Amino acid sequence: MDVPFWVWALTVGAILVMIAFDFFGHVRTPHAPTLRESAIWSAVYVAIAVVFGLLVFWFAGAQYGGEYFAGYITEKSLSVDNLFVFVLVMASFAVPRELQQKVLLFGIAFALVLRTLFIFLGAAAIENFSWVFYLFGGFLIYTAWAQARGAGKDEEEEFTENFFLRLTRKAVPTTDDYHGDRMVTKIDGKRYITPLAIALVAIGSADILFAVDSIPAIFGLTQETYLVFAANAFALLGLRQLFFLIDGLLDRLVYLAYGLSVILGFIGVKLLIHALHTNELPFINGGEHVTLVPEIPTWLSLSVILVTLVVTTVASLAKSKRDEAEHVPAKPDERA
Repeated sequence: MDVPFWVWALTVGAILVMIAFDFFGHVRTPHAPTLRESAIWSAVYVAIAVVFGLLVFWFAGAQYGGEYFAGYITEKSLSVDNLFVFVLVMASFAVPRELQQKVLLFGIAFALVLRTLFIFLGAAAIENFSWVFYLFGGFLIYTAWAQARGAGKDEEEEFTENFFLRLTRKAVPTTDDYHGDRMVTKIDGKRYITPLAIALVAIGSADILFAVDSIPAIFGLTQETYLVFAANAFALLGLRQLFFLIDGLLDRLVYLAYGLSVILGFIGVKLLIHALHTNELPFINGGEHVTLVPEIPTWLSLSVILVTLVVTTVASLAKSKRDEAEHVPAKPDERA
């Protein structure tokens, strides 16, 4: 897929405009978004992503269009899983509802920069070392197993501060209280960072771990750097609105982790098969390609991803409904 520079520039420029619009139009003035506002803007960002995919279909063909949609849906699904961590961060730092938008948008902007760096590093590695597909595939299969193994645990989750947070607290003095939507404040002539800045560091450092999972996953669906970048960008852009739209429904998606583990495992197997088809390692088949198992086509990848997500969502909501019905207290007998 040959993407001219002006298309890259136009895409990056459009994404920067959308981030700027999000900040100046919604986040600059602190407020808690309504459900209606979140729903409208979530739909707008999904519509933009879909229109972009249709343009890829139109100008580049069904193969690349299918790869984009498979990547976008996978990245969007992984983003929903990431929202669980965002909820824990917001609760742990008691971020006021009206300030959560700012934390999320800055975190998303940081994630976009970080993932862009990872995407180009990954693309360079794939271009020069075909055996990278073995690493990506094995890593995704391990991640799928770990996610499935950790899913469904009943113990109450708590956010644990990581190395970056502990280092930030040691290096920079921090206030105990929020000071509006300011990241930095001055007390008695001395500068401090606020809990809002700490929450942003928490979101940003969590994004590093998210990128480690998501970038190998999407490279398993397409090796086109432009499509990988676009799918990641459009999946991230509507994440702030999605947080406020479904944060009350996250605890109902009880089987989401299982569904994502199936998707990651499937993509891991797809990567390993592709690695065998491009094999150059001398200790595997004498350095020759292994084509005994056919590569998984894009249409099958897209079908597996969609079916898995539909099944896990329906099953999750059905289980939540059954659990709620079982815990509804019995009405007193009016005749007693």
